Amino acid sequence: MRRSSAALLLVLATLGMSRANDPLPVPADPAAGEAVIVVHGLARSAKAMQKLADAMKAAGYVVVNLDYPSTTATIEVLATTHLAPAVQDAVASGATRIHFVTHSMGGIVVRQYLATNTLPQLGRVVMLGPPNHGSELVDRLGRFAPFAWVNGPAGKQLGTDAGSLPNRLGPVRYSVGIIAGTRSFNPVYSAMIDGPDDGKVSVASARLDGMTDIIELWENHTFMMRSDEVIRQSLHFLREEQFDRTSPPA
Repeated sequence: MRRSSAALLLVLATLGMSRANDPLPVPADPAAGEAVIVVHGLARSAKAMQKLADAMKAAGYVVVNLDYPSTTATIEVLATTHLAPAVQDAVASGATRIHFVTHSMGGIVVRQYLATNTLPQLGRVVMLGPPNHGSELVDRLGRFAPFAWVNGPAGKQLGTDAGSLPNRLGPVRYSVGIIAGTRSFNPVYSAMIDGPDDGKVSVASARLDGMTDIIELWENHTFMMRSDEVIRQSLHFLREEQFDRTSPPA
């Protein structure tokens, strides 16, 4: 990143700033001091987001690839005890803008944080396969003990009923770009989900009142964050506040 302050680099490095090994050819010229906080989904880790984080760093952003114990607490607690400190450190380090790129439940964690906190430095938010209206899989499977063992308290909050956490958060009033997948590797799961889906989340659920843009890509929920096209589109939204529809996916 050009002309970034030494303090910003030093502090954010302690929060998991990634190293670019083989950056994708996606040129960008963000303003000095812009940070991206990358937030993984349920029952995953920062390793799942590493390729995306590397590409963000190669494009010139200071990157925090947040690792948090997604299955150990509710979404409210995770947003307060893990996301909030990362944001506070970025603010204290002098970040001029703070963007978020999230996968799956990571988008709900960010929505929860932004619903209860004011962030003047807020930039743009990219959500990959977010269950913004919950998932029918939680409705069907959430009552079984193995589901709770694997997914923890946060997983049980992701149902589709009106009282579920995603549905109680309401519309967004900041810049959000959503990438919804339409490729499923699990016909059993897809049979439980209404309409086009990525194997876990429907396109309809990914949509969000107040969103800035949405694009549907032939991607699967589990692996979409590693897709070159998903990464390219994420970077395009961070730069342009819209997705790129000028050429077909690579």
